[in-house]
Amino acid sequence: MEYRVLLGVHQPRPIQLMLPLMLLVILPAVVWAENQDYYNLLGVSREATTREIRRAFKKLALTMHPDKNTGDPSAHEKFLKVNRAYEVLKDEELRKKYDKYGEKGLNEEQQGGRYESWNYYRYDFGIYDDDLEIITLDSGDFEAAVNSGEVWFINFYFPRCSHCHQLAPTWRDFAKEMNGVIRIGAVNCGDNNRLCKRKGINSYPSLFIYRTGQKPEKFNGERSKDNLVRFSMQFITTTVTQLWQGNVFKEIESAFALGLAWLITFCFDTGDCLEPRTRQKVAGMLDGLVKVGWMDCTSEEQLCNSFQVTSGVTALFPSESSLDQPGSVLWLNTLDSKEIYSQVINHLPDLQLLSSENFQRKLAHHRWLVSFTFGERSPTSNEYKKLPAFLKNDHIQVSRVDCIADSELCQSLYIHKPCVAVFKGLGIRDFEIHHGKDVLYNIVSFARDSVRAHVTTLTPENFPSDRKDAWLVDFFAPWCPPCQALLPELRKASIQLAGQMKFGTLDCTIHHNLCSMYNIQAYPTTIIFNGSSVYEYEGQHSADGILEFIQDLIDPSVVVMDPSSFTQRVKGRAEGQIWAVDFYAPWCGPCQALMPEWRRMARLLSGQILVGSVDCQQFQSFCQSQNVRAYPEIRLYSSSTRQPDRYMSYNGWHRDAHSLRAWALSSLPRASVDLTPESFRSQVLSGQDHWVLDFYAPWCGPCQHFAPEFEVLARILKGEVRAGKVDCQAHHQTCQSAGITAYPTVRFYPYLGAKRLEQNGEHISSRDANMIADIIRQQLQRLSPRLHAKPKDEL
Repeated sequence: MEYRVLLGVHQPRPIQLMLPLMLLVILPAVVWAENQDYYNLLGVSREATTREIRRAFKKLALTMHPDKNTGDPSAHEKFLKVNRAYEVLKDEELRKKYDKYGEKGLNEEQQGGRYESWNYYRYDFGIYDDDLEIITLDSGDFEAAVNSGEVWFINFYFPRCSHCHQLAPTWRDFAKEMNGVIRIGAVNCGDNNRLCKRKGINSYPSLFIYRTGQKPEKFNGERSKDNLVRFSMQFITTTVTQLWQGNVFKEIESAFALGLAWLITFCFDTGDCLEPRTRQKVAGMLDGLVKVGWMDCTSEEQLCNSFQVTSGVTALFPSESSLDQPGSVLWLNTLDSKEIYSQVINHLPDLQLLSSENFQRKLAHHRWLVSFTFGERSPTSNEYKKLPAFLKNDHIQVSRVDCIADSELCQSLYIHKPCVAVFKGLGIRDFEIHHGKDVLYNIVSFARDSVRAHVTTLTPENFPSDRKDAWLVDFFAPWCPPCQALLPELRKASIQLAGQMKFGTLDCTIHHNLCSMYNIQAYPTTIIFNGSSVYEYEGQHSADGILEFIQDLIDPSVVVMDPSSFTQRVKGRAEGQIWAVDFYAPWCGPCQALMPEWRRMARLLSGQILVGSVDCQQFQSFCQSQNVRAYPEIRLYSSSTRQPDRYMSYNGWHRDAHSLRAWALSSLPRASVDLTPESFRSQVLSGQDHWVLDFYAPWCGPCQHFAPEFEVLARILKGEVRAGKVDCQAHHQTCQSAGITAYPTVRFYPYLGAKRLEQNGEHISSRDANMIADIIRQQLQRLSPRLHAKPKDEL
């Protein structure tokens, strides 16, 4: 598919025309922000994470709440402002709109005016936000977490659930006990209702174990700490090996050959060796790095003596060192699993160090995850030692670069602070930097996704300035939460469009000049470059939204009109033509939400109703002349040309594609007919036409939703098959005799000359007009020989 050619036919507003206007839109928001900035209201920076925003709001809620300020008549209004700031900034989509347009860009329907009691914020709000051992997950990072390769035990809770609050102290104690052995998580189903529904959560609290590639397992026992520990320990399947004279050297050598160290606890009658549960915990914490074993020195006294052990102790034997090298063996004098883990991980060798001399050669033919450091190591650096084990099966090698020692190398890659990046084996410029959370599960998920995707970190050296290929470029800032949410969606979209479009990201905190050149005012701003054509992406931050937008560039479903083309095409429309037109402004929040739905609706209406849009920011005086007073203004211009200015406005509550489509189709003349018991018998059962029927009940919600789809089907099959509707509330006996037991029911009644093939018709389960039409046409084709067969002579 040639995107360079196809994208050129699109009529949406190129960004070159938008740039001066974008400045005009942004300036009022900046002026407004000086008086009442949402970030200032909450006391957080513009780089704040969702958790930081939630914690800041909770702190304010406990002091500013009207329940605690009964003597202040303005307390209600003050708290409403703080509550509104929180509601906007916690939502990734709303936050982006606010950052770009200020409060003017937010949906007026989402202004809110309600808040909870003080007790709610004190006791119910974000139960586990302050617990370091418990990771609060939301819809943005849930999948990355549970598919990272680690074992996760997750508590799905609801803020108002009393049992959830009763469990909280136990869950905290359990998390402290198992911290480092498995991941302990929590999901607030009040804030993440869709995620919880998708995961089948229907009671609270619900406790589930997640392991990559396996079905989640629910905990149903008594919720005590010991029971939770016992249940979770059964999922730590790492082997703890008993070593004795017959297997010790073979086991040690085979582990060393794989690059694994040995942690051995020596047990005497006097005690001081690790108990079985602690061994299992340590084995799980160090899985992939260290083999864990134990030796019974009461029966293997000679063997223990050969290790120079005469009392209970635990020791680490690094794989690359022999036993006679001084300092190679780490002797541990603790029985605490966390202390053992900490000492072992510190003692293990660091990641392979790459330098400017071998960097390009090493990265030429292999996929690498590289950690770039600047002098002092971060607290998570030791955790990075576990990355090779996690990524081994993905054939991703792991290394590090010291940017103090190799400053030129890091500067050439525009790396100025600690980060990790995936190099995909296609050269030094084909890499992607990780901008998510600096936690192991997030880095592992990023590495696996990045090597499969086709997203490149852009710099001035590889920015697509020549425009030979079609590019989607995401201009972003690493601190921006909506930007972080969009990056994995870009990777998904890049896989779908591999070979057809290239994907890149540009960090505007580093490459200010390039971002200024394209007048980037808010993050993320996603632009499609195709030769001389440049378009800004407008739609949801999802892979599906991006793919739909690009598909719409190839084959536009919405006609973008100016005053001249509107006059010519809408007012001068031919008899029988119907136009649906969206009058919008780019800064309008509801307009932005409508755009992808409007394009989707246009595709659904293809061939039936023409769909257009007018930018009322660009053509303000024209929209005023058309009496457009608010945005978005959705109008339907009828098929009659005697009154070209006559229109019908959409006043429905829902602005999704299917609701808009049903409204638009209601203006078309009906293609189906209503059947009575008499016409059903005479025309359908005894007539000589093929029929497709919709059996429905007026009170049935799915029937109402299917009604416009059935009209589409009737128009598709016009001239081939007649379409009829039977009201089963009015004609109950007819439906009963036809065997109708649910609504809506679609039946096909083909005519076969002398008689019907089936008196009760053939049931069709689909609710999609095009699919039903295909099924019926296939049926007719299959029946065609029978329809044209000559009758046999009678004796």
